Amino acid sequence: MHVLELFSLKGKTAIVTGGGRGLGAQIAQGFAEAGANLVLCSRKVENCEEVAAHLKKECGVEVLALSCDITNREEIDRVVEQTLERFGSIDILVNNSGATWGAPAVDMPLEAWQKVLNVNVTGTFLFSQAVGRQMLEQKSGKIINISSVASLGGTDPAVMDTIGYNTSKGAINTFTKDLAVKWGPSNIQVNAIAPGFFPTKMSKVLIEHGKDHFLRGTPLKRFGSDTDLKGVALFLASKASDYITGDIVIVDGGSHAM
Repeated sequence: MHVLELFSLKGKTAIVTGGGRGLGAQIAQGFAEAGANLVLCSRKVENCEEVAAHLKKECGVEVLALSCDITNREEIDRVVEQTLERFGSIDILVNNSGATWGAPAVDMPLEAWQKVLNVNVTGTFLFSQAVGRQMLEQKSGKIINISSVASLGGTDPAVMDTIGYNTSKGAINTFTKDLAVKWGPSNIQVNAIAPGFFPTKMSKVLIEHGKDHFLRGTPLKRFGSDTDLKGVALFLASKASDYITGDIVIVDGGSHAM
């Protein structure tokens, strides 16, 4: 097989949660450029509809925009059912939807802690479980979980006081490795991407507050761009990564090396 064919997603169907903005939209763009049909879902379906219209026009692929609260099993099941009705298979799942909350550990409200863990961890589990049933039946699939460099260790509370978020992303790393072991025999690859600091709506305030601190700790001396993640995501979604599973790919401009 030619190397470029290894990166083609023609004939594949991908679900991207939180695909209406930020990193999810960037990943969806990369998949569409590689030929995949897409399902974009989030609680704010209008954002997904806007991205869907753009990708249909620019890339000529089929894109379905759906509303979904990833903490709601019934809504997830509905997205899976509609995807199968429209496209007949689910080849790729990107668990990108997420939540965060900034507060000192001693003061963080229980309801805030529960919300962050429920969205970031339970939501990822529920969506993987629902899509996994189809992937196990077809004996193939790619699951990509979005983690964070915040999962790799403690963060300075002066610039990133987000213990719930950091904890949830650490859980995603372990979830990724364990699910990779359990579903590997069925030819399902499960990997995660741990991005560094990318300017998005969710990270905007954090980056504005800690810009100098973050850049001092980044060897490449810049934040992630609107193209820095989609190539990595495409690699993990394509045949090029068929012998890779249970891995955490760090995309942070080198900050984890310091």
